[in-house]
Amino acid sequence: MENDSIIQAAQNYNVIEIINKGLAYGIIVAGGLSVVFIFFGGISFILSGGQEEKIKKAVGTIRYAIIGLVITVLAVVIVSAVGRVLGLDVIKYINFSDIINTITNIGSGAGSSSLD
Repeated sequence: MENDSIIQAAQNYNVIEIINKGLAYGIIVAGGLSVVFIFFGGISFILSGGQEEKIKKAVGTIRYAIIGLVITVLAVVIVSAVGRVLGLDVIKYINFSDIINTITNIGSGAGSSSLD
């Protein structure tokens, strides 16, 4: 029954909308994880206590998280440019309230079908 509600929720969107939302969610997750790893690396750096090995590890975490964030921003620019050529408008789906509404709609659809 739960699969039926997921299929029903997916049928409310056309293929281009599903691709747009998937790309937008992927970009948001990648950016969010980059920020989380920057904070994690900063906390590791603070808690390193001057130990050379821990400092190197923390700096590496921060460095790669910043590189990930830059790649995410470049991905937004590239996907936006390619999307305009292909008729996809990904940027309009990068909206936190829209993401929460979509997750709530899918969640409420799954919850109501399990009570049947």
